[in-house]
Amino acid sequence: MISKEDIIKRFVSYVTVDTESDPASDTTPSTAKQWDLANALVDELKTIGMQDVTIDKHAYIMATLPSNVDHDVPTIGFISHFDTTPDFTGANVKPQIIDVYDGKDIVLNADENIVLSPDYFEDLLQYKGQTIITTDGTTLLGADDKAGITEIISAMEYLIANPQIKHGTIRVGFTPDEEIGRGAHKFDVEKFGADWAYTMDGSQIGELEYENFNAAGAVVKVKGKIVHPGYAKGKMVNSMYIATEFINSLPRLETPEHTEGYQGFFHLYSISGEVEETVLEYIIRDHDLGHFEARKEMMQKLTDELNNQYEREVVTIEIKDQYFNMKEKVEPVMHIVDIAEEAMKQLDIKPLIKAIRGGTDGSQLSYMGLPCPNIFAGGHNFHGRYEYVPVESMIKATEVICKIAEISAEQNK
Repeated sequence: MISKEDIIKRFVSYVTVDTESDPASDTTPSTAKQWDLANALVDELKTIGMQDVTIDKHAYIMATLPSNVDHDVPTIGFISHFDTTPDFTGANVKPQIIDVYDGKDIVLNADENIVLSPDYFEDLLQYKGQTIITTDGTTLLGADDKAGITEIISAMEYLIANPQIKHGTIRVGFTPDEEIGRGAHKFDVEKFGADWAYTMDGSQIGELEYENFNAAGAVVKVKGKIVHPGYAKGKMVNSMYIATEFINSLPRLETPEHTEGYQGFFHLYSISGEVEETVLEYIIRDHDLGHFEARKEMMQKLTDELNNQYEREVVTIEIKDQYFNMKEKVEPVMHIVDIAEEAMKQLDIKPLIKAIRGGTDGSQLSYMGLPCPNIFAGGHNFHGRYEYVPVESMIKATEVICKIAEISAEQNK
């Protein structure tokens, strides 16, 4: 059996190390503090008996669990990231362990009246009677994706301790900077040497995903002209008003707060402006490649129309693709999804096969030649003070890893 106490101890030891990444940095990893956990993970992998444990100059960690069967079995991989998002502080995390959750409000911080309530977060009620780890309300938790690392290392330790469970060669990989979109940028797929892999980076128990958004970022700059407001008639051009025209010309209901499932969106996530210049920063998302391209074209067309309206270049736009839907790369090898689905079914977990409304390292790795679906890690409410993870979900994810390894060996006898 997977030890509940060991899972909790391991997870807490990881989340109490600050590994927040920084999008403004041009180094890899983007913050020096990510090395603290990375080096500790290397030591731990060696301690539990993993082979070929390496860490490169960019803090990418790889290790091997050798095959214990005498026939050819595909090499499979499991991957998670150790950085946490810069969206909310990950410093001085103080996990709270709620034993036998009673289905009622959880007071995270009495002094600041911060409450994790099932009235708002209905998913909590799925875990009544289980052990839940929360924050103290002042930080994120870091289950994204230290739960995944906990599960991978715990699974490797379990397989090493139980050689009667047959498996082929297993590779594990831990990456920095996933939260700022760079987790796979310097991942050496050839060195990793797996036929396929799984990121343990999903949310609630049962999630199994092989579709994600096509993604782009757009920076819109609007130029104005500043003169004394008392003498501005016919002279001043207020960039903020033109920027407002741009914002209001995009479909108002095609934004994150109005979309779900396979619906794409435009998301204005940053705005800074003065009379002379306003800068809008957007992300563009859609699962359908045709719709994705149409969204980018819409923004370019709007830019052109405003420039024609003002009879000069008042608006410029720079659009950069970020990642693409991994479905195109995974569908030709759908047996790798089938194996994960079968593993869940054998463990009495209901598979929740759905599209990711986001992206993972797996989307980029799939386009780098390593097909890489995503499996639940168990956490909820990522990137904020209300993040939590049920311990039983982490145990189940650990069991899924072991079962995938076992099924892969069995199918290739």
